[in-house]
Amino acid sequence: MVKEIEKRIEEDLYNFLRSQDRVDEKLPECPDVEELWPQVEEAYVPDGVREFQEYPVASLGWIMFVGMAFAKYWDEDWVAYANVGGKKLYEDLRDVEGYDKLDDTVLYKVLGLDEKEADAMIALVGECAQRVLHTLQTCGVEPGSKDAALLYVDSLHILYLFGMRMELNALGYHMTKMG
Repeated sequence: MVKEIEKRIEEDLYNFLRSQDRVDEKLPECPDVEELWPQVEEAYVPDGVREFQEYPVASLGWIMFVGMAFAKYWDEDWVAYANVGGKKLYEDLRDVEGYDKLDDTVLYKVLGLDEKEADAMIALVGECAQRVLHTLQTCGVEPGSKDAALLYVDSLHILYLFGMRMELNALGYHMTKMG
């Protein structure tokens, strides 16, 4: 059942972000950033779980900003960032202004967006997180159960990857057929 729900979440985000022209039909792959997930998970999940009860949309959405930041790091100078490791990269990012302002840190300091662009991205990420939250709340998995915990972490992973993919798209990496 959990795998079916994950697939539903992934398809919904894909369709939504395609409709917003934030990802291409063929999703980009970035193994360097994708491989950091276990380390990011280890560092992020305690922060996300702590916030989930009162701020579930932030708990889910903030990980998209992490994926965006890491894609930007990859594009800028992955050699410099790769040796730091996912856990430390996340902690350094979080600790700039704290978890509560992780969105601002990524949008303004890492991505360099202006206020209008940042507001649009906050709304987009908020919609993605809200969609995932709705699925988590209505999928029939018992809150507080092992399956609920697994589904939460797997949802974070999906959101992290879509954050990465959105930023790669924004940076001009498009997976289109040649010739």
